[in-house]
Amino acid sequence: MPKIVDHDQYRKELLLKSFDLFAERGYGSITMRQLAQGLGVSTGTLYHYFPSKQALFLQLVEELDRQDLLNFLAEAGNPPTLTERIETMFNFVAKNEDDFCKQVLLWVEFYQQEKAELSRNNAFHSSWDKTTQAIADYLQVPDKAIADFVLNYLYGLLMRGIFETETISYPEQATLLSKILVAYLK
Repeated sequence: MPKIVDHDQYRKELLLKSFDLFAERGYGSITMRQLAQGLGVSTGTLYHYFPSKQALFLQLVEELDRQDLLNFLAEAGNPPTLTERIETMFNFVAKNEDDFCKQVLLWVEFYQQEKAELSRNNAFHSSWDKTTQAIADYLQVPDKAIADFVLNYLYGLLMRGIFETETISYPEQATLLSKILVAYLK
């Protein structure tokens, strides 16, 4: 009896497993052949699901964004106040800081390698918009610009964490941002 394969689920598994390979080797340094080898599949199988390394990577961006949002929403619950929602979000980022930092570094490297392609592909724009909307919905803020500010703030903290040796206090930063937003929204 032939094995039944859920191709969409298998594609997602390949994507998520490829993240560690990209993070370890870098976007520019790894080939489709090396990705296939690291994933334990043939190069033909990898090309069956992804026409190029760039296509694989852009689908990875979208899948990681989707997974991060799902994981956050599953953990976060529905705290009653804006302050508690911000604290919950910052705790999630702190808990997953290593993976988020790897993502940021990979996105920057991809940008360096494929700068011209970014203007023709909206995977990053779509990811940013979905994340911004999810933050606006979660924080229950009426203005999407506020959610955009929060996302920019979080990315700034991640970048600081990458380049600084001093540990960032996410609870302290959450408290500060909460005070700013509560005062602004009054």
